[in-house]
Amino acid sequence: MNKLLSVQTENAPAAIGPYSQAIKTKDLVFLSGQIPLDPISMMVVKGGIEQQTHQVFKNLIAVANASGSSISSAIKLTIYLIDLENFSIVNQIMEEYFSSPYPARATIEVSALPKNVSIEIDAILGL
Repeated sequence: MNKLLSVQTENAPAAIGPYSQAIKTKDLVFLSGQIPLDPISMMVVKGGIEQQTHQVFKNLIAVANASGSSISSAIKLTIYLIDLENFSIVNQIMEEYFSSPYPARATIEVSALPKNVSIEIDAILGL
């Protein structure tokens, strides 16, 4: 049986509910959704979608690194936006964090996200 290990780092926001920042299995790491919280203050970063997206990627990177993997090992991302008008902005920012071959991805417009943020991203990484 495959043992599940919880991943925890102080370099990303603490979970705000009953979940782990990530779960590591034999070959994969499942990162919980990250929102644009500053890991120290636990407050939403100031600014618009650009600042929020960068903070989300910083948080994902911190959890990925704590798992023993890296964001460059992303297999799949799911991006949740409260406004699909921000799709192209998020694409441009994503290109700063990834190179080809890009991870598989779904982008979904949702009616609301925790703490009224504009974006949340979760990921599946390889080890």
